[in-house]
Amino acid sequence: MMRAPHNPRPAPSLPTKPASSERPSMSLILKAFLLASAVSGLSFSAVRAETETPAAEVVLPAITVTKVVTRMVEDHVLASGLIAPVEQVSVVPLVEGQPIETLSADLGDTVAAGQVLAKLSTATLVLQQSQLTASLAAAQSNAAEAKRTALRTAALLSQGAASNAANDQAQAALTAADAQVTSVQAQLDTITLQIARTEVKSPVSGLITARNAQIGAIASAQAGPMFVITRDGALELRADVSEADLPRIQQGQTATITLAAGTAPLTGKLTLVEPSIDLATRLGRARITLDMPDQVRAGMFAEADILVASRSTIAVPVTAVGSEGKEITVMTVKDGVVHRTVITIGIRDGGWVEVVSGLAEGDQIVAKAGAFVTDGDKINPISAATN
Repeated sequence: MMRAPHNPRPAPSLPTKPASSERPSMSLILKAFLLASAVSGLSFSAVRAETETPAAEVVLPAITVTKVVTRMVEDHVLASGLIAPVEQVSVVPLVEGQPIETLSADLGDTVAAGQVLAKLSTATLVLQQSQLTASLAAAQSNAAEAKRTALRTAALLSQGAASNAANDQAQAALTAADAQVTSVQAQLDTITLQIARTEVKSPVSGLITARNAQIGAIASAQAGPMFVITRDGALELRADVSEADLPRIQQGQTATITLAAGTAPLTGKLTLVEPSIDLATRLGRARITLDMPDQVRAGMFAEADILVASRSTIAVPVTAVGSEGKEITVMTVKDGVVHRTVITIGIRDGGWVEVVSGLAEGDQIVAKAGAFVTDGDKINPISAATN
């Protein structure tokens, strides 16, 4: 018997999703990609913004500046030399060959004009004076007799009792007698004057700075002066001045005198600028009279500061002045820009220089010419007072 074929029972089938549901759709993938790109772009921009720095700003150099001001400036000439008397007077004997009997003055004494300094011996001169006095009396007697004889002869001549020759002879004798009287009188006057001159007197007032006279020595002008006197005790500084400074000094200028001893400075006035220059040293000489000569001694070394000029003018610090070739320049500053300005300078007084032309009061300039700025540079000006 035939068996019917066996058909196994099919297993129940599970429900399945369509193929499109088994993987994400293309639109979803595209959206996810775009979202990721946007997020990464924002992150990169943020990182770049954090890491990048802005462009550096230009920093102008800070330069110290100062203003042109008006101030007093002084021009000085320095000189040095030795203290010496303004005028020295030598006292010599006016009578030769007489010994010195007494001395009434000594070295360092202050004497007045006409004061007796020494006396010479008068013994010989007095004897000569006595002899001449007797001779004068005899000459006067002879002259009187000659006059009487001349008168008688003239009377006889008028009466015809005497000749013309006798009258002429009488008149000649009278003339000779009168001449003898005059001669003896002159000799007597000379001796009298010599006796008066045996008193050696000071011709001027002043200070005796030298005495060569000795008691018992024979007075003679050839032996040198008996005394040397500084007239009125006046002293001066004979200062040597450089050849370049001579045209700047003149009579009447004041000076400050400093002594090597370190005492307080003295004052003086320029009284003479000698017209010649020493050929060996190439130095001129100025004579400065001291106002207080009693504080110095002749022969001292001293230095003089001569005030040549003093005036109120615009000036700038010497550090602000530079030079280019033959031009003197400063760096002016206007609106923060440096400009090279040519100026003309005058007096230099310490750390300041007078500006004759090229600047005006209140102008702003670079305080130091050596600063690293040139014409046209922009700077950040800093006031010297603030700095």
